Parts: sequence; C-alpha cells; structure tokens
Amino acid sequence: MTGAVRLGVVLMCHGDMGMVARLARIWTDGGARVAIHVDAKVPATRVSVLQEALKDCDRIVFSRRHRCSWGRFSLVRATQDAAAELLARFPDTTHVYLASGSCLPLRPVADLVAYLGADPDRDHIESVSTHDVGWTVGGLNEERFTLFFPFDWKKHRWLFDRFVAWQRRRGIRRRMPGGLSPHLGSQWWCLTARTLRAILEDPRRAEFDRFFRYAWIPDESYFQTLVRRHSTRIESWSLTMAKFDHTGRPYLLYDDHIPMLAESRCFVARKVWPGASRLLSHFPLAADGPAQVDPPQPARISRIINQTVRRRVLGRPGLYMQSRFPRKDAENGKTSAPYAVIQGLSDIFPGFEDWLRQHLSCDVHGHLLGPEGAEFAGRPRTGPGAISSNPQVRDHDPQGFLTSLIRITNRMQVFQFSPRDNQALNWFMATDPNAHMLVVTGAWKLPLLHSGMPFDDVRRIFAQLQRIELDHLDVLNSVWVRARLHHHDLGEFLMNPKPILQDFMLQIDPHSAPMTTLPAMRDLTGLDQMLRRLRNSGLRPRLTGEDLPPIERLTNERAAAE
Repeated sequence: MTGAVRLGVVLMCHGDMGMVARLARIWTDGGARVAIHVDAKVPATRVSVLQEALKDCDRIVFSRRHRCSWGRFSLVRATQDAAAELLARFPDTTHVYLASGSCLPLRPVADLVAYLGADPDRDHIESVSTHDVGWTVGGLNEERFTLFFPFDWKKHRWLFDRFVAWQRRRGIRRRMPGGLSPHLGSQWWCLTARTLRAILEDPRRAEFDRFFRYAWIPDESYFQTLVRRHSTRIESWSLTMAKFDHTGRPYLLYDDHIPMLAESRCFVARKVWPGASRLLSHFPLAADGPAQVDPPQPARISRIINQTVRRRVLGRPGLYMQSRFPRKDAENGKTSAPYAVIQGLSDIFPGFEDWLRQHLSCDVHGHLLGPEGAEFAGRPRTGPGAISSNPQVRDHDPQGFLTSLIRITNRMQVFQFSPRDNQALNWFMATDPNAHMLVVTGAWKLPLLHSGMPFDDVRRIFAQLQRIELDHLDVLNSVWVRARLHHHDLGEFLMNPKPILQDFMLQIDPHSAPMTTLPAMRDLTGLDQMLRRLRNSGLRPRLTGEDLPPIERLTNERAAAE
C-alpha cells in the first residue's frame, strides 16, 4: 500500500531563493513532485535565478504568481492555483503536502510517504471548531468570520482597527455560507488528492471564495473549514512542526536545535533560519534501512518551547532589565530569592550584626539603605556584583539595588533597617512574599539616650523618627502585606528577646548555630526619664509598649539569661 502513495508538494516561497532551491531538491530527490509559488513581490531576476537552478528537474512546476499579503485571501488564492497546477501536471498524485520555503524535512521523504501509505485515505490537517480554539492571538475567533476585513492589517492598521470597532458598534454580523461550520488550524496541511480536488472543484467554490475573501487570516480557516465538507477521515493534526511565541510569530530554528529536532521524529519543521548551515546540512536524516512509519514525537521540544514562551512572558523571578521591565505588581516575583530585613535590633544590641553573622550561614549586612551609604558586610566600597555603596547611586533606583543584590548572590541576604534609612522600599518589601521581616518598633529611641545632644535636638529627631515609623507601621498593617512579618513593640521584645530572636533565626536559616547567649545590650539607664521628659514637653512618645518593665528587672533578666 505504501508504494501506491505518490506525494506532491506545494512550496509557498517569498524569501531566500537559494534555500528554496535546496528544499525543492530535497523533496524531488525523495520522489515527490513539487509546485512552487513565488510571491509576486519577489523581483523577476531572483525568480529567474531559481528557475535556472532547477531547470534540470522535470518534477518541478512553477505556478502563476500572486502578490501575497499576510492575513489576506491572496495566500489562499496562491495555494489554490499552485495545487491545481500540481494536480494538472501530475494527475496520478495521491497526496499534496503544503509547505513553505523555510520548511525543512527532518526525516527521509520515504518515511513520510510510508506514514501516509499506512492510511492512504486520511487527511492530515488541523481543523478545530472556533468554539474550542484557545490559541489564537488578537482576540478574533468567531469574529474573523462574522465581520468584514477589507483592510490590510500590516499596511493599514489604523483603518483595520477602526473598521472592526465600527462594525462591533453597529452589530454587523456576516452569515456563514450554508453547510459550513467555521474551523481554524495550522495553515500547513497534507490532504489526499481526492479531498483537495473536491475542494477546488466544489460547485459552490465561487460562493465560498467570496465569503473568505473578507475573512481574517483565511489561510488558517479556508481549507480547515472546507475539509469538513468533503472529508470523512480527518487527522486533526499538522505533520509540520510549527511553534509560535506569545505574539503569534513563528520560532526560528537554529543550529543548536539539532538534537531536539532529531529527537522529535517530526517529518517537517518550520521555520528554519537560512543561515543555519549545520542544521540544513544535518537534515533530512539519511535513510537507514526500510522506511520508518513511527509517528512524530514532538512532546519534549514542545515542552521546552512552551517553557520558553512562559519565561519570555513572565520573565525570570526578580529580574528587571532594559529588554523586559515588568509593570508594577505584574512581576514574576518581586525578588528572585528569600531575604531577611531586621528592624530595631541593631539599636538594641550595638554588636548585633557581627553576632548574627556568627550564627547564620547567610550574608549579614548592616544598614543597606542607610543615609551614609550601603553598609555591605565587611564595609567594602563595592558590594557583590560590583554594586556601588554610594548612597546617590543606590537611591537613584533603590528597588533595582535590592533586587540586583538578591539575584546576583547565591546566599540569603540579611540586612538591618531603621527609620533613619531610606524608606522608598517599605511597600515593596512589605508586599514581597520572599521577605522575612523582624520589626521591633520604638528601638530607634535607644541610641538617643546617651547621644549627648541638646534636649531640643533630641526632641526634634525623636518626633521625626517616630513619624517615619508610624507611616511604616501603616504599611505593615495593610491588607496587602505578603511578607512573613514578625512585629513586636520595644517593651514586648525587651521582656522576652531570646525566644523571639531564636524563632526568627530558625525561620530564615533552619541550620543556624544554636543561640546560647544574646549580644551585649545597649545601656537602658535613663530611658524612663527621657520618655517622661518628652511627654512633659508636649510630645507623645509611642511604640514603646505600655508594659515596659523597670530597668532593674530588665538588667536582672539579662544577667539570668547569660
């Protein structure tokens, strides 16, 4: 039965004529007959070169040229004429395969012939009802049939969009010709000569052509719809592997795709870059023994391409770059990895940063958003990834500063924060699921105790920092918070610091070193008196804790803990 298959190929060409000649010979060397349509926009001199290169091959015919435009009926008309020319010149053809000038056979043509011969009456064409299609790009499924599309989408986009909108407002709705149900699918198909002749010689063809002349992208619907009228054995699947990105553009295939294409066992792949010399010389694979009829297995390459599409649309987590800068709250993750923000503890424990570094297998920094500059671990002037510690450079794009630091480092980043720091990232960190935040409000008061500044300066700074922290607290109390937040006021923390700190450290680093002692605490002598004096001066101290224990009790508890 395989020997009864006589394959014809329609090549739709408009690009590299040298590649077209090469592909045409691959088909004819495999025993196929070829009808070539060259877009009328291609200069005659280039066509003459192609005809001269193929003049010795009597299995090739050239069809009448049409000036083709993407999305227009001219592509269907060119296909009709090329197919009719092929069937007229080679009337014993049993199957017609539609391909482009960039469709490369991956397996021997004999394999394709054997595969078709295993079921010679079956038509291979993707044909899906418009009610079930989910892959179209641009929002036109049923409307591509019910509206008029007289304007070229590429040349007259403004008119195209305005005319579509006008028709929608007027409620215009075309009727499908009787007996047809609209279907869509890939424009690359393989039909039996019987089915193709029935479509081309249909008594109502003029009616159908008039209707599809004003449809949207008819090359993806004309044959896909009419095949349902004339064929009873349809394999709704294209034998050409053609993958598209999220904008509907076909993926180009390059030399580094050779292993995946060979593994896919597909018969034909589109779209090959003309400069992929190794790929073009590698395929089609040489025949090895009898023809193989195993079906294509494009699952792996489809999965990889689908992952690529998702990566391109969503971006890599936490990556912001010129070529893809996501909209706010539309990122694929605000940051690329977990990180920890500790607020207040460096005010309570002056040596907290060094102590914490001894207990965590993380990069522990100082105040990365501090006013004097980014305090990287060890205080280098240039941090990981050549990130500058200059505050002006950092504050020009604080979000880029933080996301770049997290993305470029392998270990978890931990840094200190306070109301004295740049507050531009408060919302960003609070709404980031990757952020672990330990916040002790009111701890910024402690460095003011023994600062030696005049009371008026202390009062002014106290009021300023308290106002900043209250604004930050509004952010932390928002319903939009996604960070893993541990919030304590100063009094609550001072009453029981060790369990609070231990729980947080285990959360960010389950393998952290056991905590036996706390770092040395700042001298709290005079805190009650300072707060009383501030209240008496007309300032209301807040965020301290209503049950702040006496200094003597705190000192005793601290000594007992040690």
